[in-house]
Amino acid sequence: MLKERSSLLEILEEWQKLLQEFEECDLLLSMALEENDEGTMEEVQQKLRGIRKSLRALELRQMLGDENDEHNAIVSINAGAGGTEAQDWAEMLLRMYLRWCERKNYKTEMVDLLEGEEAGIKNATFTVTGRFAYGYLKAEIGIHRLVRISPYDASGRRHTSFAAVFVYPELDDQIVIDIKSSDLRIDTYRASGAGGQHVNKTSSAVRITHLPTGIVVQCQNEKSQHRNRDIAMKILRSRLHERERQAQQDKMQEIHDNLGDIAWGNQIRSYVLQPYRLVKDHRSNTERGDVESVLDGDLDEFIEAYLLSQVSSRERNVAA
Repeated sequence: MLKERSSLLEILEEWQKLLQEFEECDLLLSMALEENDEGTMEEVQQKLRGIRKSLRALELRQMLGDENDEHNAIVSINAGAGGTEAQDWAEMLLRMYLRWCERKNYKTEMVDLLEGEEAGIKNATFTVTGRFAYGYLKAEIGIHRLVRISPYDASGRRHTSFAAVFVYPELDDQIVIDIKSSDLRIDTYRASGAGGQHVNKTSSAVRITHLPTGIVVQCQNEKSQHRNRDIAMKILRSRLHERERQAQQDKMQEIHDNLGDIAWGNQIRSYVLQPYRLVKDHRSNTERGDVESVLDGDLDEFIEAYLLSQVSSRERNVAA
């Protein structure tokens, strides 16, 4: 709750700062027009370009509101079928993402790397540490397609290669279980079975129902109701912990399952080097002819366009 409040205050402060800068620009422009001061007009234009850029960044921040967006990321790249060609493409993607992380001042650490027999890599996994690393990089989940004249083909033929990019949020392995007393229904009853006269005459057994999940635990082994309650709460906490751990695993598996086969027809983005030069994202229809810059890590345009398209899609669904 405190973290969310801090994040919202930060956004509000940034918005108020930009609003103040815009009002100053409006005042400067009015003075410049009255005095026909071209130098001041140019200064206002530069300030407005900076405000527009900051507004774009703030808008993007607003889109990164999912539960895990602020987390660090774990990125895995796997070469598709095609041997050396696909493995070389996987290595090109690895370099592209490492360069993007460098541009964003994110820290990276290689976790696993399996090199190809002749060139490239079969797969690689690395961590990305920095605020909103997962929020940005989740836009890269999917199949990436490369079309080029193969440097490994003596006949100089055009080849199509595929590689898959998986991105997972780095989740905290210390799962905190917060059990509210209002979420519990606690019943006491007389224990059954062996246990002597004390067990039969007092309601020492305890049954606890966790209302949000429907989990029911009980304990009747101890003579003391308080002791039975303590044991039942430990069991409940353990079951809730396991439930949350399984939910995290299911979330990871869902990300993996949604990727599809590493092959034609499933690509999210195409990088064409021959017969023309173009990078096209098939989800947002964003295109760039400067392929070299993209492969050198200039990915922000594609990431932002995808995130914006996701927000627009959600808004259309809500309106419908």
